[in-house]
Amino acid sequence: MHHALTLVLSILVLAAVLTQGEWISRHVRYAPAVRAAAVTIVALLIPANAQALWVAPGSPFAVVVAVASVALLIGYAGAIVLLRFAAPPVAAPRRILAIGAHPDDLELACGGALAKFVDAGHDVHVLVMSRGSVGGDQGERIVEARRGASFLGAQSVVVHDFPDTMLQEVGQGLVAAIEAAITQVCPDVILTHSAHDQHQDHAAVHAATLRAARTQSTILCYESPSVTRDFNPSVFIDIADYLDIKVQAVRMHRDQSGKPYMSAQRLRGVATFRGAQAKRQFAEAYEPVRLLGSAVGDL
Repeated sequence: MHHALTLVLSILVLAAVLTQGEWISRHVRYAPAVRAAAVTIVALLIPANAQALWVAPGSPFAVVVAVASVALLIGYAGAIVLLRFAAPPVAAPRRILAIGAHPDDLELACGGALAKFVDAGHDVHVLVMSRGSVGGDQGERIVEARRGASFLGAQSVVVHDFPDTMLQEVGQGLVAAIEAAITQVCPDVILTHSAHDQHQDHAAVHAATLRAARTQSTILCYESPSVTRDFNPSVFIDIADYLDIKVQAVRMHRDQSGKPYMSAQRLRGVATFRGAQAKRQFAEAYEPVRLLGSAVGDL
């Protein structure tokens, strides 16, 4: 009976890992190792319990298998609980507005920080200015933008339809859209593109953000793959616990998966370099336009 129950539980664990992999990736530390451990445990338990059930019921081997199975399953469940990201109470929750030119910009540049902000109890809102139709399938990219933002934990995501690769031609429209978002969100912190970016759409969004956010106290510019050598960050956010989440969020943009800057290796390389600058394992880098200490607090 115990072995039959263990077989059922093992199958359920495997099914959960296969069907809830996205939840594990977002809510559990060291998610790749956790998923691999589940597969390994199930691969051991199913044949061992099958043998104990049908070949050697009641034998010392069956007893050992039963005890080991219970210990492994309880231990795995306990590990999930211990490794789960838990949001502590926040004395002063902040509102963060993250603005990107294209559907994958925010995950690439500040995905680790956004997930960290959410888990710390802050409110994250996402604003994307174009559907990225020139660089891919706009229908797919809209879905991926919403999926990526949802995976990170954003409370809202708005995807506009300004002309991809020509945002500099609709500057006033960008300003109006960002002003509307600022009015709705009332952000304490705004994240946007850097002025030191060779992509024309990124530069246009940066300029529009500065105009729209002229009364905002804290604006941080993130590092896109297209920043120039003039990008000079002085604010760093530790993402040691969130790099795997950032990698997974970027992977959700499958329409862009063939581009070299989308690879996990590239993301980890940049995070390692910025982490070394910040004296941490992994970090994201930001240029402050202006920075109010009380607005940032313990972010």
